[in-house]
Amino acid sequence: MADLPITYRGVVYPWHCDHVGHMNVMWYVGKFDEATWQFFATFGLTPSFLREQGRGMAAVQQNITYMRELRAGDVVSIRSGVLEIKEKAIRFFHEMRNDETDEIAAATELTGVHLDTVRRKSCPFPDQVVERARALIFTREGRGNHHDEGGIRQGRRLEGK
Repeated sequence: MADLPITYRGVVYPWHCDHVGHMNVMWYVGKFDEATWQFFATFGLTPSFLREQGRGMAAVQQNITYMRELRAGDVVSIRSGVLEIKEKAIRFFHEMRNDETDEIAAATELTGVHLDTVRRKSCPFPDQVVERARALIFTREGRGNHHDEGGIRQGRRLEGK
């Protein structure tokens, strides 16, 4: 996973924690969302592109696996990769790690659809976005297969498989 871009760095604050002392699920979703926009920008879906071209992205599916608790003061980072990109949709993942222990705290897989914000309909990604996103595809041949054999759904780290 070390060759994938870091798309988020942060800390768990006390107000992120629930009544049992670990980070509440709403904060995992928020941190993954911040990572998503950083990740999109790496392959050309920048805020200025989206605004100027009348484009947007809509999440249509998200699955999260929680593997280790995070507590107040824990420092975390998220790395991200593309699983698949099609004409109008992208499937990608994030892996959140506790930076001190290097343990995976949570992983998520998302599907997003590229939208024309005026027509309110899906539309194709620009060719240059597809090309740059394909360079970030996480495959067995290249970077290992994060999604192979139910990977994040099973909560297993698949690096080195």
